[in-house]
Amino acid sequence: MRLARFLDNQGRQIIGRLVDGETAQPLVGELFGKLSFSWSAVKVSRFLPPIEPPNILAIGRNYRGHVEETGARLPERPLVFLKATTALIGHQEPIRLPSAAPDEVDFEAELAIVIGRRARRVSEAAALSYVLGYTCANDVSARDCQRLDKQWARAKSFDTFCPLGPWLTTADELDPDRCSIRCRLNGRLMQESHTSRMLFSCRQLVSYLSYQFTLLPGTVILTGTPEGVGLARQPPIFLREGDQVEVEIEGIGVLSNPVLRELA
Repeated sequence: MRLARFLDNQGRQIIGRLVDGETAQPLVGELFGKLSFSWSAVKVSRFLPPIEPPNILAIGRNYRGHVEETGARLPERPLVFLKATTALIGHQEPIRLPSAAPDEVDFEAELAIVIGRRARRVSEAAALSYVLGYTCANDVSARDCQRLDKQWARAKSFDTFCPLGPWLTTADELDPDRCSIRCRLNGRLMQESHTSRMLFSCRQLVSYLSYQFTLLPGTVILTGTPEGVGLARQPPIFLREGDQVEVEIEGIGVLSNPVLRELA
């Protein structure tokens, strides 16, 4: 099923099971419990990020093609970093070019895992049983900040740098390691790959991370981006005001966001 967080026509925040792209049946009870839904559907006015995560964990260099295009070394184990939860935005919300670093903002299409129950030291065999579902993500990155700071926290965590959505496809309906993934910029295909090409699979990532941290319900894991990012192109292609960037993942849908300047 497809689960969404959204505003209805009265501005109420609701979690529900999508009937179609415009209506949903509201959740009855808790998201991280036994899912049940109202029989009556309500109108979706605006999609919100499908989850409010306690943490956003992200993986770098998880596709060989992306490692090669950036001239980096293949990692021996998952390369982990954090994104601030304040970077989160939803479908159709604008990515804002930060006034502190507006010139080299890049796109990164990624599959996102959403944890459904507390996970600590879980095996690879059991790892995916801890997953609530999957969604599309864009790991927006200020490349000049990455280069200057020598680490990734600021570059990856400006406000609006974590678009997520438009909804969540539940784990029972998706094989996360068998999905095509694409990114389009103003309709032009920039990234095209397949999650089977990840160096570390989704079950490997969930298990590995659970041995480093406690994964709380709602934790979001960004699984890395394939080749085709703007930084690696000749000449480089970075996001500019007026752009529209889309992340499409097979079995989930299309996450679309306009690009605007940061508000004063």
